[in-house]
Amino acid sequence: MKSPKSLIRPLVHDLHAYVPGEQPKIKGLIKLNTNENPYPPSPKVLRAVKGAVDGRLRLYPNPTAERLRARLAKLHRCKPENIIVGNGSDEVLAMAIKAFAEPSLKSKAQRSKSLVQYLTPSYSLYPVLADIHGAAKNPVALNADFSLPSLKELKRGGKWDFNAALTLVTTPNAPSGRGYSTRELEALCKAQRGVVVLDEAYVDFANENALKLALKHPHVLVARTFSKAYSLCFQRVGYFVGHPELIDALQKIRDSYNVNGLGQVAAEATLDDLDYYRSVHMPLVQDRLAGWQEALKDAGLDAGDELVETAAFTIDSGADALARLLERVPDLDAVFAMNDLMALGAMRQLRVAGKDVPGDVAVVGFDDLLAESSSPTLTTMAQDVQGFGVAMASLLLEQLGGGAPRHEIIPVTLVPREST
Repeated sequence: MKSPKSLIRPLVHDLHAYVPGEQPKIKGLIKLNTNENPYPPSPKVLRAVKGAVDGRLRLYPNPTAERLRARLAKLHRCKPENIIVGNGSDEVLAMAIKAFAEPSLKSKAQRSKSLVQYLTPSYSLYPVLADIHGAAKNPVALNADFSLPSLKELKRGGKWDFNAALTLVTTPNAPSGRGYSTRELEALCKAQRGVVVLDEAYVDFANENALKLALKHPHVLVARTFSKAYSLCFQRVGYFVGHPELIDALQKIRDSYNVNGLGQVAAEATLDDLDYYRSVHMPLVQDRLAGWQEALKDAGLDAGDELVETAAFTIDSGADALARLLERVPDLDAVFAMNDLMALGAMRQLRVAGKDVPGDVAVVGFDDLLAESSSPTLTTMAQDVQGFGVAMASLLLEQLGGGAPRHEIIPVTLVPREST
């Protein structure tokens, strides 16, 4: 008798399974690791789900989520044929790899046909899905400030494949929170000859979305989920928007009855109460701001009355912001970026441009500020709020008495009042 191990496909035997965020069993913890919405679904959604717990439980759900697709089509001003719904956006991502990437081909000339390409860091499920399918992987690093490399940079780097069967772009990026403009995403999409998936799991917290690209370019799909902004992680509902021919191909390989009935009911009820969720998004941003200010106070800095001057700059990179700060404040003591990686990236970009940071100016990550128990008095502190886009920048500037931001990438400079 063969051993059970010998019955397993070598590909499966060598797989490393996706590790989901831990679900702690200790009560009272503030859980952040899986980015679950701290607010519950709307009361209307809860009532709809409870009302559906009846004799319908003995029936199979609608196999194609027909009513939900019709509702989403109306919302996105397209046709139901442009939409496929899955068991969370994870399922539609897996379907895309199955539908558009061949299992690994040994010939180098054919490698692009089996290539799943993605930028890093991003969603850690991408390589796992590629491995499960036996596709080739091509992770390519984002810039040091988590911005998208330009087409020129991608060509110069030599690793990016413009013929890749499938390219996955998380926008806004996770884990950094960096948002990307539709303009730069479209430039990338137009350069790719294979299918491009724009994974917009967190788009409701961004300044703009790229949905129109899925309806404009026949090789582009946009992924959305009801898990994050709409508090339905438990129900697992996600979807793609794209060209009918791509959607039809995905329909051929989806599981039967792949979206549970209560999930469909919850998602439909969510679309009936979008005003509730829009009212929730802003408090989430406000809560983030409040937590940020509290962290400043914990570090020994007054984030309230002593912040007397604000400035907003339209920039293309962290280096631009740093250069402007150095010019604007000649007696600068320190500059804090969002994190160490952004600080190092900005300094490196400045050196490439032939500039440098004065030796007596510290440029460190914001996370270092929170780690220090005795931080020096700062003349200036820079906080890059691009992760939550203009919404957070507007709140911060409004609270501090500044003007309206002019761009989705806004570094906000806070200048403490000198001690008297």
